[in-house]
Amino acid sequence: MQKHKVLIIQFIKFGMIGVIGFAVDYGMLHVGIDVLGFGRYLSGFFSFPFAVTATWIGNRLFTFRGQSKHRAHHEWMRFFTVCLGGLVLNRGAYSLLIYTVPFAYRYPVLGLLAGTAAGMFFNFFAARRVVFR
Repeated sequence: MQKHKVLIIQFIKFGMIGVIGFAVDYGMLHVGIDVLGFGRYLSGFFSFPFAVTATWIGNRLFTFRGQSKHRAHHEWMRFFTVCLGGLVLNRGAYSLLIYTVPFAYRYPVLGLLAGTAAGMFFNFFAARRVVFR
């Protein structure tokens, strides 16, 4: 029972950090679209490293505090690699929605939300087993 409680608490913390990562992702998505003129697809990939870095910092300091035995730059690389797996789910859902649903194209935050949900479970369990152990 205690093991499940720890898992649930970690998942909730991971979700809280995910909200921060989503805000960074959303902000950088619009920097890509509105400031740099990358368009919706390229901006979706442009914002990814910023969101990964923000969530890695948050998870290192809050969700999995003291659990990693790796140096920070090695840990970041592991986290980034894990998130690349989640990226397939995340940006796949994002791209599919903005390509097929005109309303999602008009409001790319909807695709971003769907993508975030699609990648969240994968990223949590992979980060827990591969990065913060």
